[in-house]
Amino acid sequence: MKLHIVPARTGLEWVRQGITVFWRQPMALAALFFMTMAAMSLATMLPLVGPAVALSLLPSATLAMMVAAAEASQGRTPTPALLLVAFRTGKQRLHAMMTLGALYALGFLGVMALSALIDGGQFAQVYLGGAPLTREMAEAGDFQAAMWLSLFLYVPLSLLFWHAPGLVHWHNVPPVKALFFSIVACWRNFGAFTVYGLSWLGVFLAAGLVISLLVTLLAAIGLGAAMAGGTMVATAMMLAAMFLTSVVFTFRDSFEPPEQAGAQAEPPQPSPD
Repeated sequence: MKLHIVPARTGLEWVRQGITVFWRQPMALAALFFMTMAAMSLATMLPLVGPAVALSLLPSATLAMMVAAAEASQGRTPTPALLLVAFRTGKQRLHAMMTLGALYALGFLGVMALSALIDGGQFAQVYLGGAPLTREMAEAGDFQAAMWLSLFLYVPLSLLFWHAPGLVHWHNVPPVKALFFSIVACWRNFGAFTVYGLSWLGVFLAAGLVISLLVTLLAAIGLGAAMAGGTMVATAMMLAAMFLTSVVFTFRDSFEPPEQAGAQAEPPQPSPD
Protein backbone atom coordinates (compact mmCIF):
# COMPACT_ATOMS: atom_id res chain seq x y z
CA MET A 1 0.00 0.00 0.00
CA LYS A 2 1.46 3.34 -1.09
CA LEU A 3 0.42 6.80 0.05
CA HIS A 4 -0.26 9.36 -2.69
CA ILE A 5 0.44 13.06 -2.22
CA VAL A 6 -2.02 15.15 -4.24
CA PRO A 7 -2.07 18.90 -5.02
CA ALA A 8 -4.29 21.19 -2.97
CA ARG A 9 -6.71 21.75 -5.87
CA THR A 10 -7.68 18.06 -5.65
CA GLY A 11 -9.81 18.95 -2.64
CA LEU A 12 -12.19 20.89 -4.86
CA GLU A 13 -12.31 17.94 -7.26
CA TRP A 14 -13.33 15.63 -4.42
CA VAL A 15 -16.30 17.87 -3.67
CA ARG A 16 -17.29 18.02 -7.34
CA GLN A 17 -17.05 14.24 -7.72
CA GLY A 18 -19.08 13.63 -4.58
CA ILE A 19 -21.90 15.89 -5.77
CA THR A 20 -21.79 14.47 -9.30
CA VAL A 21 -21.92 10.84 -8.20
CA PHE A 22 -24.69 11.56 -5.71
CA TRP A 23 -26.90 12.92 -8.49
CA ARG A 24 -26.32 9.77 -10.55
CA GLN A 25 -28.18 7.76 -7.88
CA PRO A 26 -29.83 10.35 -5.62
CA MET A 27 -32.68 8.18 -4.38
CA ALA A 28 -30.52 5.14 -3.63
CA LEU A 29 -27.76 7.10 -1.87
CA ALA A 30 -30.17 9.30 0.07
CA ALA A 31 -32.18 6.23 1.15
CA LEU A 32 -29.04 4.42 2.30
CA PHE A 33 -27.92 7.48 4.26
CA PHE A 34 -31.35 7.73 5.88
CA MET A 35 -31.25 4.05 6.85
CA THR A 36 -27.80 4.41 8.44
CA MET A 37 -29.01 7.39 10.47
CA ALA A 38 -32.19 5.53 11.44
CA ALA A 39 -30.18 2.50 12.58
CA MET A 40 -27.97 4.70 14.76
CA SER A 41 -31.00 6.49 16.18
CA LEU A 42 -32.62 3.17 17.08
CA ALA A 43 -29.40 2.06 18.76
CA THR A 44 -29.50 5.08 21.07
CA MET A 45 -32.75 3.72 22.52
CA LEU A 46 -30.99 0.73 24.06
CA PRO A 47 -30.89 1.03 27.86
CA LEU A 48 -27.63 2.35 29.33
CA VAL A 49 -25.36 1.46 26.38
CA GLY A 50 -27.45 3.02 23.61
CA PRO A 51 -25.32 6.12 22.88
CA ALA A 52 -22.08 4.09 22.94
CA VAL A 53 -23.52 1.48 20.56
CA ALA A 54 -24.71 4.20 18.18
CA LEU A 55 -21.26 5.81 18.17
CA SER A 56 -19.60 2.45 17.50
CA LEU A 57 -21.74 2.04 14.36
CA LEU A 58 -20.40 5.23 12.74
CA PRO A 59 -17.32 3.65 11.04
CA SER A 60 -19.56 0.93 9.57
CA ALA A 61 -22.06 3.56 8.40
CA THR A 62 -19.25 5.54 6.77
CA LEU A 63 -18.01 2.41 5.03
CA ALA A 64 -21.51 1.66 3.73
CA MET A 65 -21.69 5.10 2.12
CA MET A 66 -18.17 4.73 0.69
CA VAL A 67 -19.00 1.39 -0.93
CA ALA A 68 -22.33 2.74 -2.18
CA ALA A 69 -20.58 5.74 -3.76
CA ALA A 70 -18.07 3.38 -5.38
CA GLU A 71 -20.95 1.34 -6.80
CA ALA A 72 -22.69 4.44 -8.14
CA SER A 73 -19.48 5.79 -9.70
CA GLN A 74 -19.11 2.51 -11.61
CA GLY A 75 -22.64 2.69 -13.01
CA ARG A 76 -24.29 0.30 -10.56
CA THR A 77 -27.25 1.00 -8.29
CA PRO A 78 -26.46 0.80 -4.57
CA THR A 79 -28.84 -1.45 -2.66
CA PRO A 80 -29.99 -1.40 0.99
CA ALA A 81 -27.91 -4.56 1.54
CA LEU A 82 -24.82 -2.33 1.61
CA LEU A 83 -25.95 -1.17 5.04
CA LEU A 84 -24.48 -4.47 6.31
CA VAL A 85 -21.36 -4.49 4.14
CA ALA A 86 -19.07 -4.22 7.17
CA PHE A 87 -20.60 -7.39 8.61
CA ARG A 88 -20.50 -9.58 5.49
CA THR A 89 -16.84 -9.63 4.44
CA GLY A 90 -15.44 -12.34 6.69
CA LYS A 91 -14.72 -12.74 10.38
CA GLN A 92 -11.36 -10.97 10.22
CA ARG A 93 -12.73 -7.77 8.68
CA LEU A 94 -15.83 -7.97 10.88
CA HIS A 95 -13.68 -8.11 14.00
CA ALA A 96 -11.54 -5.25 12.68
CA MET A 97 -14.60 -3.07 11.98
CA MET A 98 -16.05 -3.83 15.40
CA THR A 99 -12.72 -2.84 16.95
CA LEU A 100 -12.76 0.41 14.98
CA GLY A 101 -16.27 1.10 16.22
CA ALA A 102 -15.32 0.47 19.83
CA LEU A 103 -12.25 2.70 19.53
CA TYR A 104 -14.31 5.48 17.97
CA ALA A 105 -16.92 5.29 20.72
CA LEU A 106 -14.22 5.39 23.40
CA GLY A 107 -12.51 8.32 21.70
CA PHE A 108 -15.70 10.33 21.30
CA LEU A 109 -16.88 9.67 24.83
CA GLY A 110 -13.40 10.64 26.02
CA VAL A 111 -13.76 13.99 24.26
CA MET A 112 -17.13 14.52 25.94
CA ALA A 113 -15.66 13.56 29.32
CA LEU A 114 -12.88 16.13 28.96
CA SER A 115 -15.41 18.80 28.02
CA ALA A 116 -17.41 17.91 31.14
CA LEU A 117 -14.44 18.97 33.27
CA ILE A 118 -15.09 22.55 32.12
CA ASP A 119 -18.87 22.92 32.30
CA GLY A 120 -19.98 20.01 34.46
CA GLY A 121 -21.23 17.99 31.49
CA GLN A 122 -23.83 20.43 30.12
CA PHE A 123 -22.41 20.46 26.59
CA ALA A 124 -22.04 16.67 26.57
CA GLN A 125 -25.66 16.23 27.67
CA VAL A 126 -26.91 18.58 24.98
CA TYR A 127 -24.75 17.06 22.24
CA LEU A 128 -25.69 13.50 23.10
CA GLY A 129 -29.38 14.41 23.11
CA GLY A 130 -29.96 14.19 26.81
CA ALA A 131 -30.84 17.80 27.53
CA PRO A 132 -32.45 20.76 25.72
CA LEU A 133 -30.30 23.72 24.72
CA THR A 134 -31.43 26.97 26.28
CA ARG A 135 -30.34 30.48 25.40
CA GLU A 136 -28.84 31.03 28.85
CA MET A 137 -26.86 27.82 28.56
CA ALA A 138 -25.57 28.67 25.08
CA GLU A 139 -24.40 32.10 26.26
CA ALA A 140 -22.58 30.74 29.32
CA GLY A 141 -18.80 31.01 29.15
CA ASP A 142 -18.19 27.49 30.51
CA PHE A 143 -20.56 25.98 27.95
CA GLN A 144 -18.84 27.77 25.07
CA ALA A 145 -15.40 26.78 26.35
CA ALA A 146 -16.50 23.14 26.53
CA MET A 147 -17.89 23.37 23.00
CA TRP A 148 -14.66 24.76 21.54
CA LEU A 149 -12.54 22.24 23.41
CA SER A 150 -14.70 19.42 22.03
CA LEU A 151 -14.32 20.78 18.51
CA PHE A 152 -10.55 21.12 18.92
CA LEU A 153 -10.25 17.53 20.15
CA TYR A 154 -12.70 16.07 17.65
CA VAL A 155 -10.71 17.21 14.60
CA PRO A 156 -7.77 14.82 15.20
CA LEU A 157 -10.21 12.09 16.23
CA SER A 158 -12.08 12.42 12.93
CA LEU A 159 -8.81 12.38 10.96
CA LEU A 160 -7.77 9.17 12.71
CA PHE A 161 -10.96 7.50 11.50
CA TRP A 162 -11.31 9.27 8.13
CA HIS A 163 -9.66 6.59 5.99
CA ALA A 164 -9.66 3.78 8.56
CA PRO A 165 -12.89 2.00 7.44
CA GLY A 166 -11.71 1.95 3.82
CA LEU A 167 -8.24 0.71 4.80
CA VAL A 168 -9.75 -2.14 6.80
CA HIS A 169 -12.27 -3.06 4.09
CA TRP A 170 -10.25 -2.72 0.88
CA HIS A 171 -6.66 -3.16 2.10
CA ASN A 172 -7.26 -5.49 5.07
CA VAL A 173 -5.17 -3.26 7.34
CA PRO A 174 -5.40 -3.97 11.11
CA PRO A 175 -7.43 -1.35 13.03
CA VAL A 176 -4.60 0.40 14.90
CA LYS A 177 -2.44 0.59 11.78
CA ALA A 178 -5.44 1.86 9.83
CA LEU A 179 -5.83 4.72 12.31
CA PHE A 180 -2.15 5.60 11.98
CA PHE A 181 -2.16 5.47 8.18
CA SER A 182 -5.37 7.52 8.10
CA ILE A 183 -4.07 10.48 10.08
CA VAL A 184 -0.71 10.39 8.26
CA ALA A 185 -2.50 10.49 4.89
CA CYS A 186 -4.67 13.41 6.01
CA TRP A 187 -1.64 15.29 7.31
CA ARG A 188 0.46 14.67 4.20
CA ASN A 189 -2.43 15.90 2.05
CA PHE A 190 -3.19 18.81 4.38
CA GLY A 191 -3.57 21.29 1.51
CA ALA A 192 -6.09 19.15 -0.36
CA PHE A 193 -8.11 18.47 2.80
CA THR A 194 -8.11 22.16 3.68
CA VAL A 195 -9.51 23.04 0.25
CA TYR A 196 -11.95 20.14 0.59
CA GLY A 197 -13.25 21.37 3.94
CA LEU A 198 -13.49 25.01 2.83
CA SER A 199 -15.26 23.97 -0.37
CA TRP A 200 -17.87 21.99 1.53
CA LEU A 201 -18.29 24.89 3.93
CA GLY A 202 -19.03 27.09 0.92
CA VAL A 203 -21.56 24.56 -0.39
CA PHE A 204 -23.31 24.38 2.98
CA LEU A 205 -23.42 28.16 3.35
CA ALA A 206 -24.74 28.65 -0.19
CA ALA A 207 -27.39 25.97 0.33
CA GLY A 208 -28.34 27.55 3.66
CA LEU A 209 -28.80 30.92 2.00
CA VAL A 210 -30.99 29.46 -0.73
CA ILE A 211 -33.10 27.53 1.78
CA SER A 212 -33.50 30.62 3.98
CA LEU A 213 -34.81 32.55 1.01
CA LEU A 214 -37.13 29.68 0.10
CA VAL A 215 -38.46 29.44 3.67
CA THR A 216 -39.11 33.19 3.68
CA LEU A 217 -40.99 32.85 0.38
CA LEU A 218 -43.08 29.94 1.67
CA ALA A 219 -43.98 31.89 4.79
CA ALA A 220 -44.89 34.94 2.70
CA ILE A 221 -47.35 32.99 0.56
CA GLY A 222 -48.88 31.31 3.62
CA LEU A 223 -47.76 27.71 3.10
CA GLY A 224 -46.90 27.38 6.76
CA ALA A 225 -43.94 26.50 8.92
CA ALA A 226 -44.38 22.75 8.51
CA MET A 227 -43.47 22.80 4.82
CA ALA A 228 -40.59 25.17 5.48
CA GLY A 229 -39.27 22.94 8.26
CA GLY A 230 -39.58 19.86 6.08
CA THR A 231 -37.66 21.58 3.30
CA MET A 232 -34.83 22.49 5.67
CA VAL A 233 -34.56 18.96 7.07
CA ALA A 234 -34.64 17.36 3.60
CA THR A 235 -31.92 19.70 2.35
CA ALA A 236 -29.72 19.03 5.38
CA MET A 237 -30.09 15.27 4.88
CA MET A 238 -29.28 15.55 1.19
CA LEU A 239 -26.16 17.66 1.82
CA ALA A 240 -24.95 15.22 4.47
CA ALA A 241 -25.44 12.33 2.03
CA MET A 242 -23.48 14.22 -0.63
CA PHE A 243 -20.69 14.89 1.82
CA LEU A 244 -20.39 11.21 2.75
CA THR A 245 -20.54 10.28 -0.94
CA SER A 246 -17.42 12.37 -1.52
CA VAL A 247 -15.40 10.60 1.20
CA VAL A 248 -14.55 7.64 -1.05
CA PHE A 249 -12.80 9.96 -3.51
CA THR A 250 -10.52 11.29 -0.78
CA PHE A 251 -9.65 7.68 0.01
CA ARG A 252 -9.14 6.70 -3.63
CA ASP A 253 -6.67 9.49 -4.34
CA SER A 254 -4.76 9.06 -1.08
CA PHE A 255 -3.82 5.38 -1.43
CA GLU A 256 -2.70 3.02 -4.16
CA PRO A 257 -5.55 0.75 -5.35
CA PRO A 258 -5.73 -2.64 -3.58
CA GLU A 259 -4.35 -5.63 -5.46
CA GLN A 260 -7.53 -7.60 -4.88
CA ALA A 261 -11.03 -6.27 -4.30
CA GLY A 262 -13.18 -7.37 -1.42
CA ALA A 263 -16.70 -8.64 -1.73
CA GLN A 264 -17.98 -5.26 -2.82
CA ALA A 265 -16.99 -2.60 -5.30
CA GLU A 266 -13.42 -1.32 -5.37
CA PRO A 267 -12.85 2.38 -4.82
CA PRO A 268 -13.57 4.25 -8.08
CA GLN A 269 -10.45 4.67 -10.17
CA PRO A 270 -9.23 8.07 -11.37
CA SER A 271 -10.34 9.10 -14.85
CA PRO A 272 -7.61 9.20 -17.54
CA ASP A 273 -7.81 13.00 -17.81
